[in-house]
Amino acid sequence: MRPSYVGQEGRRFIVTGGSTGIGLEMCRALATAGADVVMAVRNLERGHASAERIRRTGAPGRVDVRRIDVSDLSSVRTFADQIDRVDVLINNAGILGVPFARSVDGHEMQFATNYLGHFALSNLLLPVLRDRVVMVGSFAHHHGRLPLDDLDFDRRGYQGYLGYAQSKVAQVSFIGELHRRLRASGSLLRSVGGHPGFSATAITVSTGHKLFTPVARLGNVVAGMKPWQGALPLLVAATADVPSNSYLGPNGPLELLGSPKLVGRSRVASDPRVGRELWDHSERITGVRFPG
Repeated sequence: MRPSYVGQEGRRFIVTGGSTGIGLEMCRALATAGADVVMAVRNLERGHASAERIRRTGAPGRVDVRRIDVSDLSSVRTFADQIDRVDVLINNAGILGVPFARSVDGHEMQFATNYLGHFALSNLLLPVLRDRVVMVGSFAHHHGRLPLDDLDFDRRGYQGYLGYAQSKVAQVSFIGELHRRLRASGSLLRSVGGHPGFSATAITVSTGHKLFTPVARLGNVVAGMKPWQGALPLLVAATADVPSNSYLGPNGPLELLGSPKLVGRSRVASDPRVGRELWDHSERITGVRFPG
C-alpha cells in the first residue's frame, strides 16, 4: 500500500510532534504533496527550524508552526481553540520508556503525553474536522494492559516500557472506540491508525535508561528503518482511501520492517468493552467529552 499524494492541495493536516523523527517526515511529505501543514510542537524554536528546512526544499504546501504540550490539558485546549478547520489530525507526539514523572495534571507522564492529550485534542477538534483522525500506535501495544483503577501507577511498581506499552494499547483502543462512536452518531469521519515499526528515530535513544538507550542506539544504526520509511504506514493511514477503523504497519516479521499493510491489534485493544470503559474513564479525568 502507498500513500496517496493526489488531491492533497488545499487540505489541512495537523501533526503533533512534527519537528523531529516520524512527525517531521510526515510534515515534509505532506507539504511536498501540496498540503497545508500545521506543525504542532512543544519547542517552537526547533519547530521553526524544521519548518524552514521543509520550505527550503521548495515544497509547495504551506507549513505553519504552533505550540502545544500534549501532556498539559490546558495547553491542548489553548491550541484547539485556535483551530477553525482541519482535514486530518495526526496524533504523533510521544515519549518512550522515560523515568517516572507526573504531568502538570497529575497523570503518569507517558500516559498523559501519548494518550490523554491526544484523546482530548481529538475530541476538541472533531467539530471542525473534515476527514479523519490518525492515531500513531506501536507494536508495543501488544504488551500493554489497561488497569483502569491504576493507570497512573499509584499502586503498581513503575517500569518505563510497561508505561509505554500501556499508553500505546490505550491509543490503539481509541481508534476502534472513536470509530464506533462516530458511526453511532451518524458521522462519516474516519478513525484510523498505524505504527512505524522499528524506525531509527530519537524517541528510542532519549529514554534516560542506562541499558536500553545504548542498545537502542546500536539497533537504530544496524537495523532500524529510515524515518521516511517508518512514516509510510502513517501516511497511508492519513491520505489513502482506507476504511475507518483501519490499522497499518510494516509487512515484515513482527511488523518491525517493511512496506505498509493492514495489521492486527491485540485482544485488549480490540475489545469494545475495554474501549468503552477506557473512553468513559478518559472523559472523566480530562473533562473532555465526545461531541456527537
